[in-house]
Amino acid sequence: MNHSISQQQLPLSLDQADAAWQVRISHRSRRLSVRVYPAGNVVVIAPKFTPPKLIQEFIAKHRDWINLRVGECTARQLAMVPPTELILPSIEQFIQIEYRQESTQAKLRSLGQGQLLLRGNLTETRAWSRLLTSWLTELAQHELELRLRKLAVIHGLSYDRLQIRRQRTRWGSCASSGTISLNLCSLFLRPEVLRYLMIHELCHTRHMNHSKQFWNLVAACEPDYLQLDKELNHAWKQVPAWIMLTN
Repeated sequence: MNHSISQQQLPLSLDQADAAWQVRISHRSRRLSVRVYPAGNVVVIAPKFTPPKLIQEFIAKHRDWINLRVGECTARQLAMVPPTELILPSIEQFIQIEYRQESTQAKLRSLGQGQLLLRGNLTETRAWSRLLTSWLTELAQHELELRLRKLAVIHGLSYDRLQIRRQRTRWGSCASSGTISLNLCSLFLRPEVLRYLMIHELCHTRHMNHSKQFWNLVAACEPDYLQLDKELNHAWKQVPAWIMLTN
């Protein structure tokens, strides 16, 4: 979910913006801004009708700051070590991780009762991060499905199926087919923020836009949606960088 930002991208010459950067139009923003996400990807947010030339000037002015932030993200990824615990506020679970450094290929095994065993060559960062991400995806599919189904029943809304994805800039989305996608990273949200995210996407099953009718429905389901929406937009800092390391 990136509710205020449309999919439309403005035309920018590649000598003004890195090809990996995205420029998106926001119907609610009042000024130009830029976000650098934990994976190092960059999104420049522009208010509707902002001239491309003005966006290019904004990028040029802030390029040094952006490159510094991207460099910090890269450095954090290179210095990664396996986490000893996983704190998942949205589903109120705490997972402890035991490690055994061996010369064999890294493998992950559940020991039950909130414990995991990760053994093998743990110097291969991408290997252990891939294992943990895969395990979390299965957990999210089960736990988030239960919560989404319950909310749908409570508010008289329906969807076709839930898909867990690991997107770098979006918390969730809803397709016209009725498929709702939730970001794996939503496991690291507060329960109240996760609930709002789910309500937001469920409301899209009735209104595939961000019209006044859509927001009225959101408000009816979650009166505190404005504050929760603001918190969601700043929640990327709660996501561990290693979860975005692998493709």
